[in-house]
Amino acid sequence: MSPEDTSSRQAPDPAGGAGTPVIRPGRSLRWSWVWLVPLLALAVGLSLLVSVWVRSGPVITISFSSAAGVEAGQTKLRYRDVVVGDVLDVRVAEDRRHVLVDVQLRREGSEYITQENSKFWIVSPQVSVAGISGLDTLLSGVYLTVDAPTAPPEGDPVRVFKGLDNPPEILSGQVGTRFELQADSLGSLRVGSRIHYRRIEVGRVVSYDMAPDGRSVLLHIFVESPYDRYVTPDTRFWSDSGVDVSVSPDGLQVRTSGLAAILNGGIAFAQADESTSYDGIADRTPAAAGSLYRLFDTRDAALADPDGDPVPIELRFDQSVRGLRVGADVDFRGMSIGKVVDIDLEFDRERRRFYSRVRAQLYPMRFNEAYRQLASASGGALGEALLQPLIQRGLRAQLRTASLLTGQQYVALDFFPREAGKKLEIPGDLSSHAGFLVPTVQGDFDRLQGQIGSIVTKLDKVPIEAIGRDLGSSLEALNRLLRRLDSQVAPQATRALSSVSESLDRISTVLAPDSPLLDGVRETLSELDRAARALRLLSDTLQVRPDALIRGRAPDELH
Repeated sequence: MSPEDTSSRQAPDPAGGAGTPVIRPGRSLRWSWVWLVPLLALAVGLSLLVSVWVRSGPVITISFSSAAGVEAGQTKLRYRDVVVGDVLDVRVAEDRRHVLVDVQLRREGSEYITQENSKFWIVSPQVSVAGISGLDTLLSGVYLTVDAPTAPPEGDPVRVFKGLDNPPEILSGQVGTRFELQADSLGSLRVGSRIHYRRIEVGRVVSYDMAPDGRSVLLHIFVESPYDRYVTPDTRFWSDSGVDVSVSPDGLQVRTSGLAAILNGGIAFAQADESTSYDGIADRTPAAAGSLYRLFDTRDAALADPDGDPVPIELRFDQSVRGLRVGADVDFRGMSIGKVVDIDLEFDRERRRFYSRVRAQLYPMRFNEAYRQLASASGGALGEALLQPLIQRGLRAQLRTASLLTGQQYVALDFFPREAGKKLEIPGDLSSHAGFLVPTVQGDFDRLQGQIGSIVTKLDKVPIEAIGRDLGSSLEALNRLLRRLDSQVAPQATRALSSVSESLDRISTVLAPDSPLLDGVRETLSELDRAARALRLLSDTLQVRPDALIRGRAPDELH
């Protein structure tokens, strides 16, 4: 013990009494384990803050037309089904036309999502004829998804985006080729309509818009790889409605492509050389991206031979064209070579009568080799120059009935030898016409009507009343003759018949089996038979012994 401690503990009492101890607090710091709990909580909180700060990325804002099902703090942002962000806030934009959604991105991968070409949309359950999508949202709820470009990011990050109302048809990274189709109308096709090749789904329609001239529709399609290499310059596209009905001599044929194609429409394509009438060399080179093709209505029309440039013609019928419609066939010996495009009623001032003016388009290329041979024989003349020699040989247009039930008519081009060399009689003004004038003849039905009218006219000229009076007089004279025959000739004929009957009875009695006449005849025949045998014996004897007539019969030899 130190001297200082001894002196402090035994200090003398000022009053002179005995010494008392004095206690003084120590100066050392004492530690309590209670402080360890808040220190640990502070450390965990700081580590969480650091972790959140390290993992958190930028906040982006996406505008949608509607935010149905999106909730702050619950809805997630996914990229390829991986959560890459959370919705922080959902609010209405100042213009009250859009909804703004703030999304907190995670730092990892945020540089790819914040590119200019990133696409955002809301995923929710959808049921359509093309299929069912978004079923996973029934359990997890609605979520946002993003399609980010696969190329390395370029430029500054983007923080504001415009969301899509529908999912994009082509996602980033999909390999394929885009093409364009030109159609007269959209029909049942929509964005997302499937494209099939040999019944295999190979692409879809991604968009469509009106052609600049407003006369057709342009469809933008995407064909996935490796099927895009089957699209060549000779490929033909047609609308696949799902049901293809055709009637042929073999019967009714129905081909279907599935319920989705029936209700939602679709497109199919094939190579031109798949047609039996194709006589060219197919080009197997893959088509360039963005190539333009025509979209046909049916498979038969798509795979048909090319029509080439049409030749306009004009037909003037001096008769009724009831049953003829725009779009009716122009037929040549059973083969369709054109279509009717217009039907008008005109007035012939010189003849003071009406006539029907029909405009049509012919496709000479449908004659194939015959057209080329005809063009070569005419010195290379094409189109209208080929029709004039044919008209001189009797080529005429005639209306014929296509169906007796509906009364539908079509235009038939055929040769009429009796019309060759005749003077052409075409009604109306010949100086103005919209196509090459082809003369016409009356149809078979009209000719039949004319013949019937001629017969009726001739019948009208027949004096039926005079013939009726003469016929009445003749019948009256015949009636008098019949009465005279009944009163005079009939009794005499009856008596004559009675006499004939009696004579026949007598003849029957004479010719009865037991009559004497027949018995005498039998005996006479027997005698004649015996005489014939005797003459035969005499002739035999004379042949053996001719001297028997002189010497007589020789005596019988005894043996």
